Amino acid sequence: MAKRPSKHLRTPRPLLAGGAQRRVTKAAGSFIVRDVPAQRAEKEYRCPGCSQKVAAGTAHVVVWPDTPPVGVETGLELRRHWHSHCWAVSR
Repeated sequence: MAKRPSKHLRTPRPLLAGGAQRRVTKAAGSFIVRDVPAQRAEKEYRCPGCSQKVAAGTAHVVVWPDTPPVGVETGLELRRHWHSHCWAVSR
């Protein structure tokens, strides 16, 4: 069986490919938000809203800017995993 190439060497998937996502406008700008159900949450992350852990197995959202700022090619580098509540109350 052939070994798969490193994910870091593969072409990134388009951010809007698959999954249920929506555009949300807040004071800080326009964002793409994707829900991550608990059964798909396989890794632990740090929520930028509260600086606490988003534990594996916890439903949450992934958020990135709709239009990346100058100097950033795609929103991939700016994706962040938030607790759903923290994102809902953020500005």
